Amino acid sequence: MMTALATVMAVQQQKQGYQIQLSCEQKTSCSSCSSAKSCGTGLVSKAIGSKALLWTLKTDQTVRQGQVVEIGFPEKSLLQSAALVYLVPLFMMIIGAWLGDSFFAPEMGGGEGTVILSSFLFIALGIGLAKYCSPRLEQRSQNEVVLLRVLGEPIV
Repeated sequence: MMTALATVMAVQQQKQGYQIQLSCEQKTSCSSCSSAKSCGTGLVSKAIGSKALLWTLKTDQTVRQGQVVEIGFPEKSLLQSAALVYLVPLFMMIIGAWLGDSFFAPEMGGGEGTVILSSFLFIALGIGLAKYCSPRLEQRSQNEVVLLRVLGEPIV
């Protein structure tokens, strides 16, 4: 199980327990890397800044707004999301290149341009497919987040 620290943004009492909204700052390893000043990724992460991820979950533990908590979620959700975002467009590109080379180029009398165009079209199709499927994965991963422990007030 992967863990992260989050800050309680809001608490709503319900019939059984509490529904809490959490903010978790997404961190990159660029701040600790010695090549951050000359690396393109480091420069982009500095320009964009930090991103806060928002989570909502139900718990029986008593928490207050502003407290720091530790949350956990299964690695399976992260791996499925990564596979969807990276592998689906990649496999679609490979299928597009194969179809372009085997069928489209001979039928149309085209050359490499037809194969490249076919690959790009299938990449776009793969990205669209990933965007279509990602909300369901995101909703499922939202339900898998659990509150592990309440750590206390943030250190200022």
